[in-house]
Amino acid sequence: MKAKNNMFLSFPSLSQNESFARQAVAAFALQVGDWTLSELDEIMTAVSEAVTNAIIHAYDQEIGEVRIRANILEGKGIEIFVEDDGVGIPDIALAMEPMFTTKPEQERTGMGFSFMESFMNELEVTSTPGHGTCVRMIKWLSALPAPQE
Repeated sequence: MKAKNNMFLSFPSLSQNESFARQAVAAFALQVGDWTLSELDEIMTAVSEAVTNAIIHAYDQEIGEVRIRANILEGKGIEIFVEDDGVGIPDIALAMEPMFTTKPEQERTGMGFSFMESFMNELEVTSTPGHGTCVRMIKWLSALPAPQE
């Protein structure tokens, strides 16, 4: 799928940057067209969960870099990548199970990937322990059928 426009953000893994990231991606997503308020909220929540995962889990109390790339897709959708160079995820399938968390002492619910999967049309997580994680998400306008590849 060809991108009509794209953006790139890079910021330190500080909790106060989560709100900035979700607002920036939502503003960029408005280029797609007529999102419902619910769809925009779903995009913002999915971005928030992905960025929060990078901030909380990737760097284990150190400050690292979080990167977001987003593409406006010709088929009237947005593709979003949230990436880090942190500790990585040794077992992605386990990490994606609802209620699984590696930080129960921080009262984490373990629902981040479940929210992302529920709110976006596509979710792909790749990770290499010791080298980082990439979360790829796509959201299509609900008024249009998802394009066939």
